[in-house]
Amino acid sequence: MLKILFLVLMAGGLPVAVAMAGSSLLYILATGNLPPFVVIHRMVSGIDSFPLLAVPFFILAGNLMNNAGITNRIYNYALALVGWLKGGLGHVNVVGSVVFAGMSGTAIADAAGLGTIEIKAMKDHGYETEFAVGVTAASATLGPIIPPSLPFVIYGMMANVSVGALFLAGILPGALMAIAMMLTVAYFAHKNGWGGDIRFEWPRVLKAIMETAIVIGWPLAVWLLVVRAGLQPQLTVLLCGILLFVADRIFRFQAVLPIMTPVLLIGGMTTGVFTPTEGAIAACLWAMVLGFAWYRTLSWKMFVKVCLDTVETTSTVLFIVAAASIFGWMLTATGVTAAISSWVLAFTKEPWVFLLLANLLMLFVGCFLEPTAAITILVPILVPICQQLGIDLVHFGLVMVLNLMIGLLHPPMGMVLFVLARVAKLSVERTTMAILPWLVPLLASLVFITYVPKAVMWLPKMFY
Repeated sequence: MLKILFLVLMAGGLPVAVAMAGSSLLYILATGNLPPFVVIHRMVSGIDSFPLLAVPFFILAGNLMNNAGITNRIYNYALALVGWLKGGLGHVNVVGSVVFAGMSGTAIADAAGLGTIEIKAMKDHGYETEFAVGVTAASATLGPIIPPSLPFVIYGMMANVSVGALFLAGILPGALMAIAMMLTVAYFAHKNGWGGDIRFEWPRVLKAIMETAIVIGWPLAVWLLVVRAGLQPQLTVLLCGILLFVADRIFRFQAVLPIMTPVLLIGGMTTGVFTPTEGAIAACLWAMVLGFAWYRTLSWKMFVKVCLDTVETTSTVLFIVAAASIFGWMLTATGVTAAISSWVLAFTKEPWVFLLLANLLMLFVGCFLEPTAAITILVPILVPICQQLGIDLVHFGLVMVLNLMIGLLHPPMGMVLFVLARVAKLSVERTTMAILPWLVPLLASLVFITYVPKAVMWLPKMFY
C-alpha cells in the first residue's frame, strides 16, 4: 500500500519529497497502527546528524568560489595548460571542470558557473553549439565524483560509511573519466580537422605546468618536513602556507590557491586534522580569505546574496533528506526492503549480476529523480543486499553516485540538461542529441569502475 500511495502522489505531479512524506502520513492514517506525530519525529531525527552539517558549508564554499571570480582564473589556467592542443577549448572544458570539481562538489554548479564561460568561449571560437554543450555536460559529471562531493556526504550518512573514504575513492575514477573525455575530444578534433585555439608559447605553458607542480609538490613538501625531518606540524603548515601566498604574489599565479582547496581538504582529513564536516567549514574559510582578502573580488553585498542562495539550496536538500528518512523507515517497518532483498537474492547470489541490475536500476531512476532524492530512496533498499553479497559499500557508493550523475544528463528530469539548454539557448531536444555521444566515455568509465574495483579502491584502503 505504501508503494502504491507513493507512486500515485508522484504521478499526480507532487515533488518527490512531498510524495515521500505524504505517502508515509497517509499510510499511517489509513492503518492506524502509529500516531501521525511519528512522521514529524522521524523527519526531524533524520536531519539531526553531525555529518549533514557538511551540506550547507560545501554548498556555501562552491557558491563563494563561483561568485568571487575564481571561475575565470580556472578557465585561464586550463587554457594556458591545454588550449594549444587540437580541439583546445574542448580540453580546456574538461580540465577546468576537474579543477572546479575540487571546489564545488555539485554537477549543477559546474554546469551553471564554469559552463557558462566555456560554452560562450567555444561558440566565439567557431565550435558547434552542440559540441560545446555535449563536452560541458559530460565534464560537469566530474563535480560530485572528485572530492569534495555533496552526494557522497548524503550517501555516507545514509549508508553509515566514512565520508573521507568516499572522497578518496573518487579521486582516481575522476581522473579516469577526465582522460576518457579528453580522448573523446581528441577523436572529434582529429575527425573534424580542428587545430589549437591559442598559440603554443613555452613561457605560458611552463607557467601552467609550474602551477600544477606546486599544487602537487606543496603537500609532499609538508609531509617530508613533518614526517622525515620531524618538524612541528602546525608551525610547518603555517610557514609553508605563508610561502605559498608569497610565491603567488611574486609570480601572479592564475589558479594555484583555488586549486589548493581539495588538497587542503583531503590532506586535513587523511591526517586527522579535521573531519569532513570541519573540512567543509575550512573550505568556506579558505574561499572567504581568497575572495575578500587576497583577490578582493567578493563584496559584502555579494556575500549576503551567496548566503541567501545557500540557505535556499540547503533547505531543499535537507527537506528531501528529512522526507526520505520517514519514507525509508516506513519501507523497512512494512517489510518492503526485506521483501526486495529476498527477491533479489533468490534471483541471484552473484555480485556481478547484482551490480549489473543495480546499475540498470540506478540509471533508470536517475532519469526521473534528483540525485539526493534517489540516494535517500535507494540506499535503504540496495545497501542491505550489498552487505549480504559482500560488496564494499564505499565502492558501491561511488558506483551509485556516478550512475545518478549520468542520469542528470537525461530527460525528463535531468537538471544539467535543462541548465545547459538555457545557457546555450538550445531546445531540450537538440541538447539531448548533443549529449548522446558523450555517454560513450561515461558508460565505459562506469563499467570499468563497477567491475574493476581494485583499480580505484586502493587509495581509500591506504587510509581507512
